[in-house]
Amino acid sequence: MTTFERDLVQSFNHFFEKSSIKGIAYRMKQHRFTHQYLDILVDSLNPDYYIGIECKSISVQKGANALYFTQHFTKDKNGVHQIERISKFLKMSGRMGFLAIELRLGAGKSRKAYAIPWNILAEKFNSDDVIKLSVPEIEEFPVIKRCEGNYIIDPVGWRESKRILE
Repeated sequence: MTTFERDLVQSFNHFFEKSSIKGIAYRMKQHRFTHQYLDILVDSLNPDYYIGIECKSISVQKGANALYFTQHFTKDKNGVHQIERISKFLKMSGRMGFLAIELRLGAGKSRKAYAIPWNILAEKFNSDDVIKLSVPEIEEFPVIKRCEGNYIIDPVGWRESKRILE
């Protein structure tokens, strides 16, 4: 589990406890020969917090200027792309989905995280002419803000983003 994933899970659980909302965030254990549907699952009777999150992290300091659908996502042994697998899982489970992406900016600089609603990501993936999301495009999505070491949990705000990629 990456630090980013662990921090998000802890932030969700802290938020639930502090807000007296029944809910839990967790990461399923990944096994060597099976794929994991999502990095983080969040369960709650409140539909705003019944979600699945896939986490990606790219190093902008080392020259990454985009999140590529071929490089940063996998295919399973049957050739099914990770975005297709996750989209199917979200549809079957009824979960709201997000891609949480962390941009690592280099030593001495804070990392930045953004939430992309899964339906927008899947729409871009399924279009014929889009192969990536550039860093400037990613930065137009809602920021997952930090406060006192925790991420501020706001999936409703993440979902209601007015951002639409051209």
